[in-house]
Amino acid sequence: MSTARTEGEEARAAHVRHCAARDTAAMVRFLRDMIAIPSESTEERAVVERAAAEMRALGFDEVKVDGLGNVLGRVGEGPRVIAIDGHLDTVGVGDPGTWTRDPHRGEERDGIVFGRGASDQEAGVAAAVYGARIARELGLLEGVQLWVTGTVMEEDCDGLCWQYLLREQVLTPDVVVITEPTNLGVYRGHRGRMEIEVRTQGRSAHGSAPERGVNAVYKMAPVLGAIEQLDVDLARHADPFLGRGSVTISEIRSTSPSLCAVADSATIHIDRRLTAGETLESAVAQIEGLPAVRAAGATVRVLDYARAAYTGLVYPTQKYYPTWVLPEGHPAVAAAARAAQQVLGTPPVIGKWGFSTNGIATAGLFSVPTVGFGPGNEIHAHTPDDQCPIAHLTAAAAVYALFPGEFRREAK
Repeated sequence: MSTARTEGEEARAAHVRHCAARDTAAMVRFLRDMIAIPSESTEERAVVERAAAEMRALGFDEVKVDGLGNVLGRVGEGPRVIAIDGHLDTVGVGDPGTWTRDPHRGEERDGIVFGRGASDQEAGVAAAVYGARIARELGLLEGVQLWVTGTVMEEDCDGLCWQYLLREQVLTPDVVVITEPTNLGVYRGHRGRMEIEVRTQGRSAHGSAPERGVNAVYKMAPVLGAIEQLDVDLARHADPFLGRGSVTISEIRSTSPSLCAVADSATIHIDRRLTAGETLESAVAQIEGLPAVRAAGATVRVLDYARAAYTGLVYPTQKYYPTWVLPEGHPAVAAAARAAQQVLGTPPVIGKWGFSTNGIATAGLFSVPTVGFGPGNEIHAHTPDDQCPIAHLTAAAAVYALFPGEFRREAK
């Protein structure tokens, strides 16, 4: 990737940075407005309407909401289609007592905006909307239609929104920029994940005579240890870039006719993180092949997701979210890195997320080139310290404005 730039390119980048600085106060207001709207998965209608209103006020060429409830705003026209994606839903607040600030106030202090969704990831949406506005204003969209997608239900089911967008042909982009927090680095992938259930069957009997029944919890007990050991074994096979796969039990439950009876079923919920080379089939076979699972006669299944969106639409999918990695030399990575360097003044860190994003659908399921660049740091995601530096909003908006031209140049 060449980093040399002409005087014209330097002047263009300086103009973009100036516009981003000019728009920073407006971005902060927009972000604070979104934070003030509780928007957990399937409850995003109000925040979608707020995002759509901002796009219209900024003169986007087209703004629409699809059947699942995603909002899409377009600037520019042309054969090349670029999407900048950010999800508008957030996780819940959890225990309010763990917060030192009102999670829905969007408090601004010491150059930082605080509140639920600040880092994960309404700051990315705010910066993307204004980055698109700047690109349109400065004529940086030659031959390009740039879409900003404010997507829904990501926290509940990563990538479901993009499964809908792509399968229903709402949008067919040549490249997708994910605005999840990267601490202003350029990210090119992350591990996948899946949700698996293991169930043992027993036979109930009166608790006064347990020998007459078969206790499903006891049958499950050796499986717990086997899953714990499996995680240790997975640590021995780490990918150089993505790291290791992992497995953990996140829930255990049982059934019985009463609390005075032998448990007749036991179920564990497994969170399985997938590194390079691991698939749904290999992960399931791994668990089914554990001697403890076989001895217990346990059943293993991948869970499904079928929850209604705020529009009422149910769009079922399996809870399998594939691993994806874009090669470091890909034009999308090179374009993002060039744009970031023009804004930051130094080459950005090229890295990966620790968590999962909508990239599991765009890149993992549909092989659409996908790259990440976002304001905020993922260490604050899902915490009571959720926050985003205001300077990150300014920088990210400038990068998003420059990306279309850089991608057009790199993808020739």
